[in-house]
Amino acid sequence: MMTIRDRISEKFKELFSCSGTVYMSAGRINLIGEHTDYNGGFVFPGAIDKGIWVEMKPNGGKNVRVYSLDFGEYSEFGMNEEDAPFRSWARYVFGVCREIIKRGYAFGGFDAVFAGDVPLGAGLSSSAALESAFGFGINDMYSLGISMFDLALTGQATEHNYCGVNCGIMDQFASIFGKAGNLMRLDCMTLEYEYYPFKPRGYRLVLLDSAVKHELVGSPYNKRRESCERVAARLGRKFLRGASMDELDAVKADISEEDYRRARYVIGEEKRVLTVCDALNRGDYETVGRMMYETHRGMRDDYEVSCEELDYLNDMAAECGVTGSRIMGGGFGGCTINLVKDNVYPVFTDKAVASFEARYGHAPKVYDVVISDGARRVE
Repeated sequence: MMTIRDRISEKFKELFSCSGTVYMSAGRINLIGEHTDYNGGFVFPGAIDKGIWVEMKPNGGKNVRVYSLDFGEYSEFGMNEEDAPFRSWARYVFGVCREIIKRGYAFGGFDAVFAGDVPLGAGLSSSAALESAFGFGINDMYSLGISMFDLALTGQATEHNYCGVNCGIMDQFASIFGKAGNLMRLDCMTLEYEYYPFKPRGYRLVLLDSAVKHELVGSPYNKRRESCERVAARLGRKFLRGASMDELDAVKADISEEDYRRARYVIGEEKRVLTVCDALNRGDYETVGRMMYETHRGMRDDYEVSCEELDYLNDMAAECGVTGSRIMGGGFGGCTINLVKDNVYPVFTDKAVASFEARYGHAPKVYDVVISDGARRVE
């Protein structure tokens, strides 16, 4: 069976009659720390062993010629603003080129073929992996000297300016800075980060993708952000970061019950992230698991961003003795992330798939993930 790299290289030779250099960048998970980024708090991501692979080579011209193996589509474009391609996937590549140029770097056209094994729509940030793979590759091919931090910002700016997604920095940061066997605590206020060991021998990280995404009326994420901003303002703060439950309880009479619960979740989540940091330094994965369950309850009851299907998967995890389980991502659909002991894994995955399918008419997708390195050249 051909690997992704083999298939890319075969297509590259077919299209361009030569070979290039292969780069890879990873998708990501976030172990804990949801809806904390816009509250000035911490997130806790890691790169995974699934991502985007790209073979690239300068072509001596001014145009980019790129083929998506997954979509079976080809695009060619220049690198001026008016040259923007119409294919949505090609706009990510174009955006990375434009953002590098806007930062004052000059480089020529190139040929590329790319493909991925990061599941689309599962909340694993395939777009950030794509941006990071191309950004890293351009920087390396042309010896531009762009810092890794600026490469992450380049990917974020691509989303903002060329893809219409006003994302935070976590996804690109994890894709660029990922380190095998380590998760990263990223301070969303200062962008300082620290690695924490994640080597759960006897456990696996497993994603269960519910394959549902509920259509929502209004702007539920914006409304939750506004709740947090109102409470922070009442506390005399810019963000909820650093606020205590004593402070929140002191103003409970002055805010709505809904705003109180939203803030209670965020304050609790900040503490849970710090508790997980300490637990990982001790190798205490049971505490990590308890914090994951607490996060799910908070997202379900206080932040109210869960849904029936995700709650069902979380309940199944608890019934099967899974160490930790919670919603991963914004909510209202998508995945649960589960910390599962090896001896529990077959019972849990078999039971969860069968019972979920019987209840909802389709099986959840199961993805085992391993914490791995971020953007790199593949020798």
